[in-house]
Amino acid sequence: MIKQESLVLSPYIALYDIIIPKDHELRQLADLVDFSFVDDMLKDMYTLDNGRPGYRPQVMFKYLMLKRMYELSDRDVVKHAMTDMAYKYFLGLAPEDPVIEASSLTKFRKLRMKDESIMDKLISKSVEIALNNGIKLSKTLIVDSTHSEARYNAKSAREYLLEVCKNLRKKVYDIDESYTEKMPKKPDNRQIGLYEDVIKYCQNVINTIKNDENLVARPNIAENINLLQETIDDTNEELLISKDEDAKVGHKTADSSYFGYKTHIAMTPERIITAATVTSGEKHDGKELQSLVDKMEANGVEVENIVGDGAYSERDNIKYADENDIKLVSKLSNTVSSGNRKNKLDAQFYFNKDAKMYVCPNGEMAIKKSERGKKKKHGEDEHYFTTYYFDINKCKNCHLKDKCGFKDGQKAKTYSVTNKMSDIHERHKNKQETQEYIELAKERYKIEAKNAELKNEYGYAHASYAGIHGMTLQAGVSIFVVNLKRVLRLKNGKEGK
Repeated sequence: MIKQESLVLSPYIALYDIIIPKDHELRQLADLVDFSFVDDMLKDMYTLDNGRPGYRPQVMFKYLMLKRMYELSDRDVVKHAMTDMAYKYFLGLAPEDPVIEASSLTKFRKLRMKDESIMDKLISKSVEIALNNGIKLSKTLIVDSTHSEARYNAKSAREYLLEVCKNLRKKVYDIDESYTEKMPKKPDNRQIGLYEDVIKYCQNVINTIKNDENLVARPNIAENINLLQETIDDTNEELLISKDEDAKVGHKTADSSYFGYKTHIAMTPERIITAATVTSGEKHDGKELQSLVDKMEANGVEVENIVGDGAYSERDNIKYADENDIKLVSKLSNTVSSGNRKNKLDAQFYFNKDAKMYVCPNGEMAIKKSERGKKKKHGEDEHYFTTYYFDINKCKNCHLKDKCGFKDGQKAKTYSVTNKMSDIHERHKNKQETQEYIELAKERYKIEAKNAELKNEYGYAHASYAGIHGMTLQAGVSIFVVNLKRVLRLKNGKEGK
């Protein structure tokens, strides 16, 4: 068993002070955090009567952090740990200590990290570390969501494998164009639906490249080989279905969509993420607000202000904020707040602020809209309706049509809203004109920068694993890393992201 205490016993420990600068991020992260909390967090995931685990859970978790930080396969993160002294220092290993087998890390992330509460526990711990290091967190909560394409996208597992394989081939062709003639023949369009043929093809591509020592010696080729091999292994084990069943279609604009997940994030103006929830892509941002507030307060951060875009200004959130003496800074959108209530699913229609269209409970977006009634009276808006029309052909085959009130033979499926505001909306609209509201609204850009950081630096634009559990694990580890690095910046007196 690898023990962290081995650092004290090693005769080569002085190498770390010679090789690793004091300001190296991995050295700073290792010195910042007592990772023994991971052992306690995962103790229920191990069976006591089967003996102690071969590697301490905290060591395995650090490998996961490195994998997330540097976007590496299980095999490559272990390979780097063999020779990179900064990796070994962070892992709590002595310079001469052996590293784990890559298969051990694969089993750890699939079998030991299955607790649905792990994301919340990791975020809570990172907030605790921030507070313990003297970082004072404001009582303002900035909220937003960021989307991640599913690992298998709207594509099948077979199509995804071909895409990963294509990326590897392109890197090989950049080095040696002659391989355009040497590569195995791709399955034709009629064969592409056969999963076994694609697996065999991808494996043959790997074997062909491995026969060339000059190619395999190049780190970018070797790492892409390992990514393809890991994708093959994961696909064989996890996904023998047409696509990621937990992922759903979400809409970024009226003309663009994605197939995947949403991570709903809450953070303070200090850019520390204090809460998150993960949902499928079609879920409405505003519905997650109260859960985010509850999680933030459970992490020891009081909430006095909430700053978000128009998606959070629905009636229930305005009422919730008023009842809890919280200032809600979210520009009122009439269409978010009021709609017809004819059946049990009407309350689940929601307004997509980017596309400016309503989305039904099954995730389908309206295809057009029309307005009725006078819009102006004595220079002011008068009561009028906007009606949203949905694709009738999709409604006919929808599994929710009975609950949604759709009848066979129906000529159209519509959803209507009115711009007539209730008293609660009027009061909220008036608050938008106050100087305090205007100043608080200026904080919202910070969470957009945080979302960009997650996507650009930590691969959060795409899910690394299949299923919502995998997305939740990715969120937990990514946010934990992002928060710790932010704590370091604040401790070192640096601002920015």
